[in-house]
Amino acid sequence: MSRKIRFGIIGAGVIAQAHAKAIVGNPDAELIAIADTETDKARRMVEEYNIRYQYSDYEQLLKRDDLDAITVAVPSGFHADVTIAAAQAGKHILCEKPLDITADNMTRMIAACRKAGVKLGCVFQRRLVPSAIAAKKAIEEGKLGKLVLGDVYQKYYRSPEYYRSAGWRGTWAIDGGGALMNQGVHGIDLIQWLMGDVHSVFAYSAPLVRDIEVEDTAVAVVKYKNGAFGVIQGTTSVYPGQESRMELHGEKGTIIFDDSGFHQWKFSDSEEPMPIVEPRVSAKNDPTQISNDGHFVLIKDLIEAIREDRDPIISGEEGRKSVDLILAIYESARTGKEVVVGQA
Repeated sequence: MSRKIRFGIIGAGVIAQAHAKAIVGNPDAELIAIADTETDKARRMVEEYNIRYQYSDYEQLLKRDDLDAITVAVPSGFHADVTIAAAQAGKHILCEKPLDITADNMTRMIAACRKAGVKLGCVFQRRLVPSAIAAKKAIEEGKLGKLVLGDVYQKYYRSPEYYRSAGWRGTWAIDGGGALMNQGVHGIDLIQWLMGDVHSVFAYSAPLVRDIEVEDTAVAVVKYKNGAFGVIQGTTSVYPGQESRMELHGEKGTIIFDDSGFHQWKFSDSEEPMPIVEPRVSAKNDPTQISNDGHFVLIKDLIEAIREDRDPIISGEEGRKSVDLILAIYESARTGKEVVVGQA
């Protein structure tokens, strides 16, 4: 049996808990180090997960010869710096979403990992839920026929206290955006994974309710490269929050699902029953309710990618697509013009 893959976590905030649980819950992994400038947060995780080494400077953690991989759980605007440093130190990486908040940073991250020969995976756990997998399979099998519409609705609630809980939240410089870049990035990744890459967008976005510099409400019309159209809605401004909802329509059928499961599974040339899936725990009102299930799968996948010398299932190149789309939405909202994705 191969030896365990030894992990470190950089960042000890809310999402780091999901990373830690996934690592210690995997028999092929070992969590040995954590780094965060907020030493009290890191200390609590050291005690909870019996982590051997704690650092306030992540560069000191990266100097450890007994570390194989790290997970990046710092605020979004720091993802590139940490990832590039980890790659140069020869560590494999699982990066929390979004991959980063600028196109240039994502390009540099991917290039650094390719040059160093290390694996780069990104956390987009919505691709792993049974409803998404079933919908993807149905599309690939042609059950919807020619795709016509692909819509995603992500109407979340985040309180004023949420944005005051950390100085980086709701800022362009570190959060990279608001309802889309932080919360909505998951659904945006999922809709383009299901429907195919997006060609262009026309959008509106603004902070309609919260006292933040980035958007708490956004809506975009998209044109996919395959010719289909779609709508993206994302908020943190509505009360109560609603379940994230996907609506996929083609000439031969419709699939509609949300966190509770499928609401429509109908095809013109088939009478197959609607799949029954377990409801997901929804974070529509509370970010601490995010499910850890996807992190378990992605940690397992990174370990297998290292051992099999292959790309993780959600590579850096895949992980950047949602951010490129969000950046185009922001550019369209700013200019009032249609924007081609990748040119923002």
